[in-house]
Amino acid sequence: MSRWMASRGRRDFLAASAAAVALGPGAALAQSAWPDKPVRFVVGFPPGGGVDVMARIVAQPLSEVLGRQVVIDNKPGASSNVGMAEVARSAPDGYSILIGPTTVETANPSLYKAPANPATDLVPVVGIGRYQLHLIVRPGFPGRNVAELVAFAKANPGKLTYASAGAGTTPHLISELFLQEAGIQALHVPYRGSAPALQAVMAGEADFVMDPGISFQHVRTGKVQMFGVASAARSKQFPDVPTMAEAGVAGLDFDTWVGLWAPTGTPEEVRTRLSRAVGRVLAQADVQQKMAALNGEAVFLDTAEYRQLLGRETRVFSTLIRTRKILAE
Repeated sequence: MSRWMASRGRRDFLAASAAAVALGPGAALAQSAWPDKPVRFVVGFPPGGGVDVMARIVAQPLSEVLGRQVVIDNKPGASSNVGMAEVARSAPDGYSILIGPTTVETANPSLYKAPANPATDLVPVVGIGRYQLHLIVRPGFPGRNVAELVAFAKANPGKLTYASAGAGTTPHLISELFLQEAGIQALHVPYRGSAPALQAVMAGEADFVMDPGISFQHVRTGKVQMFGVASAARSKQFPDVPTMAEAGVAGLDFDTWVGLWAPTGTPEEVRTRLSRAVGRVLAQADVQQKMAALNGEAVFLDTAEYRQLLGRETRVFSTLIRTRKILAE
């Protein structure tokens, strides 16, 4: 190689490096191979809940597709706001991803003063699935169906209680929608996730909970009762249990959606690679079967579809929070 060619090559390299610096770290990252180290999925709830289980169903096969380990990092608190802020503060390099319910963006901003704003500090990547909510009632409750629960609440004002996975979560909001549509009142008892909320109902500390599907084994063994399904369709696991509309309470056809967010500034190329990898995972038969075992469904929503879902939910839930005067407790 001539001295002139070596000098020119060095000048070209320096020019390219300067351009990358001028465009910011994201541009340099976009030219590198992502991922080249483990990817962290931050879950804003304790282990064992619906979101956590769904995250783990996706994480293992996604590790195989990406060729790098996807690790679950549980950061419970404030209805996923702790985990949301953790990711918002992270470097926008594709190695810290929030996985959570859509309420992180569609309800939490109306309920909390959080250290970060998901609408501006995070960018939606993909929706990964949904699961039904089931009206689970404590053992020994003086009633055997939705109508009798409603009758009890009306005959005993101030005595009915319900647990939730936390203020602002879909189980909380759908419980409030149930109370509104049924014309009854109940005291809200929030917990830090679906698993402890279910445990509270099993222990008789609360009368009912809108459960995402982790109660099935306890329903089958008679430790709790299932009165209804807050969805447009019956549960495939419990086809004899009516939907809430069939049980006489219309308007409760909401599923809990789960999706991924990345820190704002994460390169589009990285988000696209992650989106495509997740799509491959959700198409796998064993992933679909594991989701179905939770009475959930693996559903891939691309970024545009995911944004549309978030927009619709924001309008519905913000109105519900305002009209019901729901507070983060």
